[in-house]
Amino acid sequence: MLEGHRVSRISVRGFAVASATAVTTVGAVVGVATGDPSSNDLETTASGATLLAEIPVDEQAQVQSATLAQQADAIAHAADTDAKRSTEEAARVQAAEDAKSKKAEAEKAEAEKADKAKKDKEKADLEAKAKAEREEEGEIASRSASRDSADFPVQGSYTVAQVKAMAQQMVPSGQFQCFSNIINHESTWNYKAVNASSGAYGLVQALPGTKMASAGADWRTNPATQIKWGLNYMNERYGSPCGAWSFWQANNWY
Repeated sequence: MLEGHRVSRISVRGFAVASATAVTTVGAVVGVATGDPSSNDLETTASGATLLAEIPVDEQAQVQSATLAQQADAIAHAADTDAKRSTEEAARVQAAEDAKSKKAEAEKAEAEKADKAKKDKEKADLEAKAKAEREEEGEIASRSASRDSADFPVQGSYTVAQVKAMAQQMVPSGQFQCFSNIINHESTWNYKAVNASSGAYGLVQALPGTKMASAGADWRTNPATQIKWGLNYMNERYGSPCGAWSFWQANNWY
């Protein structure tokens, strides 16, 4: 028993020296156990450590447990604080990443929108330019015609050669071949040709034939009047006879 008691004293003495908190707490306990009020002024000294050794073993265990519990609480509190700080930092980093991602998406969408607007404008500009070129080409074609239908004397009938000769003088030279291609397909240069199914009439197969009255009242019998109307129609609708011929090749009508 003596040896065991000595070991307990040595253990408790070492513990008291290592922990100021423990010594203070033990001092209070000693004062209560002995009933000595002056023990409240006990300092952490070697003599205090000796007094600690006098505390019963059960009370020493209680003091050690209380101190360890306090240390555990302090460690847990520090861990909670670190965890909270880490969570807040992670949330801040994530928020920054989300903001950066949203900004990048917004910039991408804006760039795509601007690119689309640019392409649409370029397309519209090209279409407007092509239309203007067609109109200009048609105007040039119209102005380039050297003779009008009224310049040709009226005859009772016309040969194919005569009709072609009239067309060559009325249609601009750069457009004549395209004009001729259409007439070859539509009427083979027969100014009295009639389509039995639709009723289309004349060199250019106007439908209805009465449309050609805008070029002259003699549209039924005068190929020059039909050529004049057909040339105006091709210029107004397709920009030129060659524009009309390109459409005809793709659709087999114009």
